[in-house]
Amino acid sequence: MNAPARTSELSWLARRVASKLAFGFAVFVIVSPAILVMLWMLSLSLKNEVDNMAYPPVFIPSPPTLANFEAVFENSNLMRYLVNSLLVTGGATLVAILVGVPAGYGIAKASAHRTAICILIARITPALSYLIPLYMMFQMLGLTGSLWPIFITHLVITIPIFVYVMIGFFESLPPDLEEAALIDGCTLWQAFRHVALPLARPGIVVAMILSIIFSWNNFVFGAVLGGRQTRTLPAAVYNMLTFEQVAWGPLAAAALLVTAPVLVLTLFIQKEIVGGLTAGGVKGG
Repeated sequence: MNAPARTSELSWLARRVASKLAFGFAVFVIVSPAILVMLWMLSLSLKNEVDNMAYPPVFIPSPPTLANFEAVFENSNLMRYLVNSLLVTGGATLVAILVGVPAGYGIAKASAHRTAICILIARITPALSYLIPLYMMFQMLGLTGSLWPIFITHLVITIPIFVYVMIGFFESLPPDLEEAALIDGCTLWQAFRHVALPLARPGIVVAMILSIIFSWNNFVFGAVLGGRQTRTLPAAVYNMLTFEQVAWGPLAAAALLVTAPVLVLTLFIQKEIVGGLTAGGVKGG
């Protein structure tokens, strides 16, 4: 190999290594604050209150204790709040599947782009904008203090996510398959059920995961509309704060218990999320 070619290869290798190092550093800078927060929460949850209030701060528990997790279950009705979150998130996601998938298909096939934009606006509108009229409506109906207001308001989160994600997936499907089904005698509903729906499975999985994450983590609706026995987990953690004292250990333990299900779900099915979003971003020929 002559000198210019070798120099060019070394230069290419150097640029490639530099590019990977720069990418790794950028990822580290973006991710490190979240990792640091999670580690600090874990540290607080495994220490007693003396170590939590120590100065300079003690990061590594010595020895670690599970007393904060025990206190959370003993001093608060955490299991009831867990069931409330499961009912609200599961019910809102199920309704979003039943409504959002057919709606996304219809909007995609009708090329109703203005409707899609309206749905996107409904999704990005701050939740506080809905609270006052919805609270007044639920109060007139006598539903305040029950799970129904929280469940209904969570549909504002899950249905727009499902509809908007499914629009992209159905638009990316090759139209030839459905046209062939219609020529063979299928109705539009049968073409949707037997052709489009199975092909859109990655999109349904992605929309379902995103709906679960956003619904599970929602705080505003549960804090304002929930009663003493109908709060969801994020609102229940907030209500652990008192005016007399902030117990950092139990508070961190409760926050970890709220975060753990969504974090584990995301870690286990991250490939489905990436694959589904990638598939939805590629237009079919």
